[in-house]
Amino acid sequence: MIVDILLILAGLVLLTGLLGAIPALGDHLEKFARWLGSFQGIIGIVALVVGIWKFSISLSPIMLIIAGIMLGAGILQTLPAVGDHLDKLARWLGSFQTIIGIITLLVGIYGLVF
Repeated sequence: MIVDILLILAGLVLLTGLLGAIPALGDHLEKFARWLGSFQGIIGIVALVVGIWKFSISLSPIMLIIAGIMLGAGILQTLPAVGDHLDKLARWLGSFQTIIGIITLLVGIYGLVF
């Protein structure tokens, strides 16, 4: 359940610029996602740690790890030896931010509902 909640939070932060286009709920989701964005690094590190901890060959932990790398890029680049590589990976993944955000959000909602 924690994985699904983290997936939803990470998906909302990744989709911050697009949530306003959703009819009826868009403005409220956009405000909530902007507020969550102030905790982006913390959400990213927690998502990465939980994704590694709960790792299995399923979509949820893999998406959690990917979202965690993207959201925690600012903190991860301070790590010695691997920080530069993780920063490059996060920048490359950033070009797919919308797609990753949609998949992350949908996987989280699916996991929470079913």
